[in-house]
Amino acid sequence: MSAGATVMRALGGGTVGAIALTALHEVTRRTVPHAPRMDVIGMRALSRTVRALGGRPARGDRLFRQTLMGDLAANALYYSLAAGGRRPRGRGLLLGAAAGLGAAALPPLLGLGRSPGARWPATPLMTMALYTVGGLAAGAAGRALGSGRAAASGDQRRAPTR
Repeated sequence: MSAGATVMRALGGGTVGAIALTALHEVTRRTVPHAPRMDVIGMRALSRTVRALGGRPARGDRLFRQTLMGDLAANALYYSLAAGGRRPRGRGLLLGAAAGLGAAALPPLLGLGRSPGARWPATPLMTMALYTVGGLAAGAAGRALGSGRAAASGDQRRAPTR
């Protein structure tokens, strides 16, 4: 696989993982009591950063949209680490679990407060699960994209063995 194809595989898989995480988070926050509110944590972080840089942060829906776009971009880049390279599903599992642990534990330590309505242990466990699913989706997409490209180019060494 060429370097360009490897990058596209990684970014494509990372984007799939980021979209999966974001979609699951949105559904969860709207339907599940005590769901993780990483959107609120993200809006706090973005507002704080803009203020620190001397700017005036957006408010309401505009702030939400800006945070959502930033989350999608950052998570796509992060999950691309799982989708490229060897053993993308295993890397996706590990990177997703690590991101979930960080998302559950770090906001209070960074001065961003707790997730609104959070309940122990349900909210941190849901947070870890959502990020883990995102990592698994990125790894699976990276594997599928890599296998598809290898099979299309006639490289039987990388084609699925099923």
